[in-house]
Amino acid sequence: MLPRAKKQFGQHFLTDRHYIDRIVTAIAPARDDVMVEIGPGPGALTAPLVERLDRLHAVEVDRDLAAALRERWDAKQFTLHEQDVLTFDFSQVGPRFRCVGNLPYNISTPFLFHLADYAEALIDAVFMLQKEVVDRMVAAPDSEAYGRLSVMLQYRFAMRRLFDVPPGAFTPPPKVDSAIVRMVPLGADRPRAKDDIRFAAIVTAGFGQRRKTLGNTLKPFLSSSQIEACGIDPKRRAETLSVSEFIALADVR
Repeated sequence: MLPRAKKQFGQHFLTDRHYIDRIVTAIAPARDDVMVEIGPGPGALTAPLVERLDRLHAVEVDRDLAAALRERWDAKQFTLHEQDVLTFDFSQVGPRFRCVGNLPYNISTPFLFHLADYAEALIDAVFMLQKEVVDRMVAAPDSEAYGRLSVMLQYRFAMRRLFDVPPGAFTPPPKVDSAIVRMVPLGADRPRAKDDIRFAAIVTAGFGQRRKTLGNTLKPFLSSSQIEACGIDPKRRAETLSVSEFIALADVR
């Protein structure tokens, strides 16, 4: 019997065996993988992962679910971290790890930014998120879904949408569709700004007022002539810029 989903945690439990199997196939766990599952809930995805791994780490904030998970699996196979994933230190699981999970809709964006801080240690991640969020993650420039999340994640990761998951695959069913996405860090040789903090600030400013031109939104950082010197028309809007163009702007001093 499934536990009652708690609204404060944005819980929707995946219960459709067809989609559970498809996700496990997409993850393709190897026996010696160091893997972290985010929000295991009642363990629908956890069970097949435990079967395929020497050890699985999981992060669960719900005390009731955590207690049930501890009773179900031996601590030699299953290490449970009972805490908020937004403050979880992924370095404690090892120098290299994989990450999977059905991310609660209400924390998905802040969690993705948190995980990005560990991109150099991350091997890959396979997540289920709200379809709208996945649309934004993989969006191309000059599209409606393209925004700050798109740029900040594509700056660090190569991302591929794998497949959609309908509301009926969950209990209780959410009011939106979900999608599976794979994220792979780009590596040390990726194009990178000289100052990551300045890069993030320029991206945030650029998308802060989407209808305004770069000449207006980036005034605190760059003059129109400096923008033009990068080969970018200051009358353009942030949503038309590629990640590499944001890097070029961030590197101007």
